[in-house]
Amino acid sequence: MDWVVILIVFIMLFVLYIGYRLGLRRAELLLKQKWEDLIPKIREEAIKKSRSVLAGQFSEQLAPFLPNFPYSPTECRFIGKPIDFIVFKGMDNKEPSEIVFVEVKSGKSELSTPERRLRDVVREKKVKWVEYRIPKN
Repeated sequence: MDWVVILIVFIMLFVLYIGYRLGLRRAELLLKQKWEDLIPKIREEAIKKSRSVLAGQFSEQLAPFLPNFPYSPTECRFIGKPIDFIVFKGMDNKEPSEIVFVEVKSGKSELSTPERRLRDVVREKKVKWVEYRIPKN
């Protein structure tokens, strides 16, 4: 009688183990199928974002040459980060009269937090001139 109970328990444990393994396999297949469906969408979104970033960077560098840009392109120096341009107004005539920080935006984009902070620093006139001399040695 004991061996019958042991056999039944063993069979039940074996069936549970087989069910567990089949469940794991099914979960793996479902997850693999989900990723196979998601990967093309993820790649497409990444390509769109990359194109958007590249177009924005390209537009930023072309901005001084676009109509209605308020400064002479020859007086603009592209920096890129944290601000797009510094304009040395009047440098074409070798008579600098103003230094202007320019951040180029398109569409509905807004200033980032570091850009806003930099804008505030300039508005508060916390700007200075430093001359650094390279040591002779």
